Amino acid sequence: MAISIAAFANAWFVALTSIFFLVDPIAAIPAFLVMTAGSEAKRRRHMALRATFTCFVVLTGFALAGTLIFHLFGITLPAFKIAGGLVLVLIGLDMLQARRSPTKETPGDTAEGAVKEDVGIIPLGIPMLAGPGSISTVMVLTSAHQSWEHIVTIVLAIAVTAFISYWILAAADRVRHFLGETGIRILTRMFGLLLTAIAVQFILSGLADVGLVRATAQ
Repeated sequence: MAISIAAFANAWFVALTSIFFLVDPIAAIPAFLVMTAGSEAKRRRHMALRATFTCFVVLTGFALAGTLIFHLFGITLPAFKIAGGLVLVLIGLDMLQARRSPTKETPGDTAEGAVKEDVGIIPLGIPMLAGPGSISTVMVLTSAHQSWEHIVTIVLAIAVTAFISYWILAAADRVRHFLGETGIRILTRMFGLLLTAIAVQFILSGLADVGLVRATAQ
């Protein structure tokens, strides 16, 4: 039982860090403040709740439907690991330069959101929080193992990420004041470094699955 609990905790921690770094609510704070400028605190919390709930629903949906999507389009897991890893590398490299990746957010998204009455679902929920990188990651994580215990760890990691993201966005003014622009950039770069390492591991895992590289001990 102790081993299974340790394995569960380890799988959950890996899933949580991978998903949280990709959702990256801290880096979304500047765009969120621009899009909700002039809104009351209650209105901001409402939009933060809609955005994070949208993120949870989208990521959970793709996590549960990952295997079905692979079969439907004839995609193999190794191919998706490599493709997803490449997407994560692009996002991670942008984060290392302390900037939001175009795959998650473009200036047009922020500008459009600034004039929308409610930005909770689009563009904040999708694609700023639940973007291509986080979607591909949850699909790879759930498709790698089909046991219900493993799927529970992924869904739980998504739920915790959404919960933390809500409180970060709901308190965006205070978080930005506390961290400052420099603090946000430092955290973004740290997340980018860790995300790039995860991306490389995805690619190596995909190559190992097809026998192009030797699998390493986990």
